[in-house]
Amino acid sequence: MNMHAARAAFGFDSLKAILGIPVLAIRWDDAIALLNRLIAEQRFTKVSFLNAHNANIAHTDPVFAEALDDFLILPDGIGVDLAAKLLYGAPFPDNLNGTDFVPAFLQASKRPLTVGLLGATRVNAEAASVKLAALAVQHDFVVIHDGYFSPAQEPEIIDRIAKLRPDMLLVAMGVPRQELWIERHIDERHCTLPIAVGALLDFLSGSVPRAPLWMRRVRLEWLFRLAVEPGRLWRRYVVGNPLFLWRVVKQKWSRGAEGVADAPGEFR
Repeated sequence: MNMHAARAAFGFDSLKAILGIPVLAIRWDDAIALLNRLIAEQRFTKVSFLNAHNANIAHTDPVFAEALDDFLILPDGIGVDLAAKLLYGAPFPDNLNGTDFVPAFLQASKRPLTVGLLGATRVNAEAASVKLAALAVQHDFVVIHDGYFSPAQEPEIIDRIAKLRPDMLLVAMGVPRQELWIERHIDERHCTLPIAVGALLDFLSGSVPRAPLWMRRVRLEWLFRLAVEPGRLWRRYVVGNPLFLWRVVKQKWSRGAEGVADAPGEFR
């Protein structure tokens, strides 16, 4: 089930297009209820999150952008909030970044689930599995494989996923590899909800530190990550964030030039 089908099936008609990518404008509790319902009804749905970095990649990578069109996309971070405010007059109702939302969803979901973990290093994936099992004791967490595998190993990994057929499959391979991998290899035979989770397993393992809570609350986690990993992340944030906002401004100008003011629930 993609974004369009989810909207039709569950009555969520508020979508905000950010650089051409429709993102679900939904409250935290409603998003948890939506995912629980998708699992209960076994409606295969690919899930990802849009932040400024992902949007920049999709803007210049049509293959990635096309893949995202088949995902249910949730809003992640201050960048897309600023974009929504600029384009639609209001930010997204809640910040549903996967690092916080996925563990919270698992804690809130009372029905026992099988959750597969795929990606990161083996050590980090195992440590993340232990952390998740402590956070949400009602679920069964299974490490499928680390994220460092060759194309020759893919059939065996995909077969293992199909045999397990988890309710959720957390895929942590980085953007855009994780979304493209899900798009090319995973369907309803393998799981119900494949979710592209980025660095979640690294964060859960403790190998990558998270910003203090006060920084997260004032939406400055990106600044903390930049300070921790400047060599790897300077381009993403120092160059990428202003570039993203410039592209959003161009989207607003383009829309204004056409004499069309999109309603929050519309996208083209």
